[in-house]
Amino acid sequence: MFGVVFPNRSFPMDISSFSQIDTFHWVLDMNTFVGEAYDEVREMCIFLLNGFQLPADKALAVYIQSPGSAFLFCGAVTVARPSAVLALPWPEPGGQLQLTADAAPLSAKIGVSVEDLATLPSLDVTAEKRIERLAMKVGENLFNFMQSFCGVDGSKLVVPMDILDRWFKKFQERAKRDPEYLKGFVL
Repeated sequence: MFGVVFPNRSFPMDISSFSQIDTFHWVLDMNTFVGEAYDEVREMCIFLLNGFQLPADKALAVYIQSPGSAFLFCGAVTVARPSAVLALPWPEPGGQLQLTADAAPLSAKIGVSVEDLATLPSLDVTAEKRIERLAMKVGENLFNFMQSFCGVDGSKLVVPMDILDRWFKKFQERAKRDPEYLKGFVL
């Protein structure tokens, strides 16, 4: 059905490494895989195995859960996108981590489930967050540039009419001179 690889941490693992909860849900207990160092596992590759027929309107969704926290959606694969490398942004542990001294400690988990494609927010949450971060950094750069030319007229900031053209020209020139400049916006 599916397999996973944790880059630089594992060999390919198939569905037998996961505990099957029901027909459409599987869980990997990270304690059995890495112990308490689950948060050092930053990404995983999930892929559909040859011959597995996932309906076109379905997806294999991937979720992560830190001890005591809720599951967090990370991304998904479909027949049209049969593999993906997904970032694992582990949430902060929450709730009661251990109720009594003799209770088994809660562990981090990776959940995989078959879901309707239409109900998922995005197949690649990490890409969306990178784009959002990029837009915020470019906007901040523009704001700082504009602020250096501002005048104050009562409660309004006044900037020259050609401020956007000037900023964009400076932005393009800097990107041409220094190829690393734009990489700083994406990270």
